Amino acid sequence: MSPTEVAAQVANMYDTVLILDFGSQYSHLITRRIREAGVYCELLPCTQKISELKFKPKGVILSGSPYSITDVGAPHVDPEVFNLGVPILGICYGLQEIARNLGGETSLAVKREYGHAELHLDPQADHHSYKLFQDVPSPTNVWMSHGDHLESPPKDFVIIGSTDTSAYAAVAHTSLPIYGIQFHPEVTHSVDGAIILRNFVIGICQCEANWTMSSFIDKELERIRTLVGPTGSVIGAVSGGVDSTVAAVLMKRAIGDRFHAVLVDNGVMRLNECEQVKKTLADNLGINLTVADASELFLGRLKGVTDPERKRKIIGNTFIEVFEAESHKIDEISRQSGLGPIEWLLQGTLYPDVIESISFKGPSATIKSHHNVGGLLEDMRLKLIEPLRELFKDEVRALGSLLDIHEDLIWRHPFPGPGIAIRVLGEVTPSQVEIARLADHIYIDEIKKAGLYRQISQAYAALLPVRSVGVMGDQRTYEQVIALRAVESKDFMTADWFPMPVETLKRISNRIINEVKGVNRVLYDVSSKPPSTIEFE
Repeated sequence: MSPTEVAAQVANMYDTVLILDFGSQYSHLITRRIREAGVYCELLPCTQKISELKFKPKGVILSGSPYSITDVGAPHVDPEVFNLGVPILGICYGLQEIARNLGGETSLAVKREYGHAELHLDPQADHHSYKLFQDVPSPTNVWMSHGDHLESPPKDFVIIGSTDTSAYAAVAHTSLPIYGIQFHPEVTHSVDGAIILRNFVIGICQCEANWTMSSFIDKELERIRTLVGPTGSVIGAVSGGVDSTVAAVLMKRAIGDRFHAVLVDNGVMRLNECEQVKKTLADNLGINLTVADASELFLGRLKGVTDPERKRKIIGNTFIEVFEAESHKIDEISRQSGLGPIEWLLQGTLYPDVIESISFKGPSATIKSHHNVGGLLEDMRLKLIEPLRELFKDEVRALGSLLDIHEDLIWRHPFPGPGIAIRVLGEVTPSQVEIARLADHIYIDEIKKAGLYRQISQAYAALLPVRSVGVMGDQRTYEQVIALRAVESKDFMTADWFPMPVETLKRISNRIINEVKGVNRVLYDVSSKPPSTIEFE
């Protein structure tokens, strides 16, 4: 069963809203806002053929776009979407796409509208359009971002909202539930945007607000059992992070010991990581876990390597090699014990990963090499199972709570696949890894003590490839430098540096310099993403 068919299974379990993406940077936010309203939705490229859709949506949203509607090669929707007989909401470019298909006219605006605007509402009390702006005050502050605008609406459309520079900021069909808005309700700058989207999906589309993790668990367990069957076995890599742990616990509950978890110790994990993962998964949660200690192999292959991309490729390729070797051993044992051969590979794919790959322009070409495990699937001839594929990170955490996973693990910060290897700038050696590992442990320990851990999206210590002069006691030192990084982010596509309290920084710096041999200076990174990235390498 393909990932698309699996996703359609979930869409058919709930009242589902279809979002057609025209390439807007805000499209994922539309999905988030609707999920937050308790309604399930799927984001697909705007080029999706309606005849090939695997589910019947309760409503359709057409997203914004960086394109001009008049551009050569501009994306356009399948006209059959207007024959589905379900409510349609066009946002910004989506409004212009409605006009293009139904006989309206668009043109390049004399003055581009970008930023805050006051929307004055004029929904008629006896007209269905009032439902879209129910409980929304007039005027309301909205966020505009467009160069084109609606010159004249299609026949049978009425104006239900306007701004000083946009006469047709909101329009609606006189009898059909088709709406177009020039602004972006999905961004937080649109003060009442969440209410508008909720009005559309619940008030107009009549979706039942039953998308919750408590409802998802039983349905997902049943789906896993159906996919795997009564005898199939599943193998999956775990790392100690929230995604792989939640996926592993789901598999354990669904098929018991027919799920085999593998933890590969690559020598560049956090302090006591393997011991903690074994205690959490095997001892506390009862998961069938194999720990493969390949630290010497990984570190040996990293010797002398300083290029970040080479580090990633070495770690990624070595991981596949080690994982495959362990898989063959487990497969043989599973066959001999009567549990059956390994047929499925578990992956902790989340919905943001799916969104990244569904652009109408084709899959992203910027996925980092250590995330590319296509060779693993091809060589092992395993079928892919992705129980978290439809979920955002906050939904995974909510699911983890319902699965009784400890909150310390649920709220753990992300950790990169290449581990500390890309936090040791320059050559990765056992001694350099140990310095970065100990500094990182102290850093995280102190921000937890200060009650700041959950306010920060990601924090870590990096070891810089420089030395600095210092004085310790009566002696001159010439030792290494630790850089501390802490960011706030909602989606990790952008991030702001965290304003760490000075007193906390003092404690962290003092401990690192006194407790980590070989370090005499600590710096704090105050750069945002963009232009910087969250990781140093």
